[in-house]
Amino acid sequence: MTPESLLQAMTPEIYERLRQSVETGKWLDGEPLSTQQQETCMQAIIMYQSRVMASKEHMTVNEHGEIVHLSKRELKEQFNPQQDIARFSQDDF
Repeated sequence: MTPESLLQAMTPEIYERLRQSVETGKWLDGEPLSTQQQETCMQAIIMYQSRVMASKEHMTVNEHGEIVHLSKRELKEQFNPQQDIARFSQDDF
């Protein structure tokens, strides 16, 4: 299978399943990935991120094959810490 045919066959759902399997080290049925399976899945994930997703997320691979590193400020803006969920004073307890 060529890399191009792999990318054409790979759906976003397959990408997410492979990503989850690599993150946990197990297939969805709970069976562990072998070292070879983990390496192959990681290569497919990186290729999908760089060529299909053109991801701008922190620690992913962009369309130029480089790892995306966001600054601390950019990460803070992304997660928007200005919106508080709840604030309590010590006297409230």
